[in-house]
Amino acid sequence: MTVRKAVFPAAGLGTRFLPATKAQPKEMLPIVDKPTIQYVVEEAVASGLSEIIIVTGRNKRAIEDHFDAAFELEYYLADRGKVEELAQIKTISEMASVSYVRQKEPLGLGHAILCARPLVGEEPFGVFLGDDIIGFTQVPCMRQLLDVFERHGGPVIAVERVPRERIDQYGVIAGRHIGDNVYEITDLVEKPKAREAPSDLAIIGRYVLTPDIFAILAETAADARGEIQLTDGLRTLRKRRPMFAVEFEGRRYDTGDKLGFLKATVEFALARPDLADEFRKYLASLDLRA
Repeated sequence: MTVRKAVFPAAGLGTRFLPATKAQPKEMLPIVDKPTIQYVVEEAVASGLSEIIIVTGRNKRAIEDHFDAAFELEYYLADRGKVEELAQIKTISEMASVSYVRQKEPLGLGHAILCARPLVGEEPFGVFLGDDIIGFTQVPCMRQLLDVFERHGGPVIAVERVPRERIDQYGVIAGRHIGDNVYEITDLVEKPKAREAPSDLAIIGRYVLTPDIFAILAETAADARGEIQLTDGLRTLRKRRPMFAVEFEGRRYDTGDKLGFLKATVEFALARPDLADEFRKYLASLDLRA
C-alpha cells in the first residue's frame, strides 16, 4: 500500500529547555528562522506524504496556529508589498493537510502513536520524532525508508551508528545485513549497557509502521514509569512479520539536546546563502579572541 500519512508525536513538556518552554512548545523553538517542527514536516512532504497528523498535549496551540492560515498577517504583507514573506507564510499553511489529536496524559511514545489510530486507520504510516532533524542529503531520510518499505513490505526503522560509550542512550537493533545499507532486524533492545548492546546501530526518530502495530500497542503493558514504550511494541511486531532497518544517509541533529540544538543552528545558518558569509566571519572573529 502507498504510505500517505505521517504521525508526529508532539505532546512532550520539553523540560530540558526550561524556562524557554514554560509558555511555548519546544517544537516551536526556532533554528535560525524556522520552528524545529517545520523542518520535520517539510521532510515528510518532500518524501511524498500528504496527510500530517500531529499528536499534541496541553499548551501546544502555537503548533496549530503555525500550520493554519494567517489572514491578518497575509493581508498585512500583501498590503505592504512584501511578496517574498507572503509566499513563505502561505506555503506553510498549504504544504499539506494537517490534523490534530490530543494525548491527554504523558504515557509514553507508544501511547502517543496509539492516540493517532482513529486518524490513521488501517493503512501503513510514517512516524517522525521532532527532536531529530535530518538534513544535508539529496534524498530525504523518510523517503529512504519508504523506498525500502515498498521493496520489502515490512516495517522499517531508521538507524545510525553511535559510539559505544553513548549506546545506552538509545534503542539498539540486532540485524542481518541484506544489502547496501539495509538490515533485517532480529531483535530490538531499549538502552542497553555498552557491553550488552547487540550492535552500534541506534534507532533514530523515523519509522514506517504497519497498522497492526496499533493492536499490539493497545495490549502492551506499561513500564515502571507507567509509559507504553514503542520499542516493546516493535519487538512483538517483529515476531509476527519481517522488520527492516535503514542506515540512512544524511546528517542528524538531536535538537532535544541543548548542544545538538546549537550545532543545528550554526550549521543551518552556515548553509544559508543570505547569512553564511557574515556569520562565518563572525565565528572566525570569535576564534581570534580565543
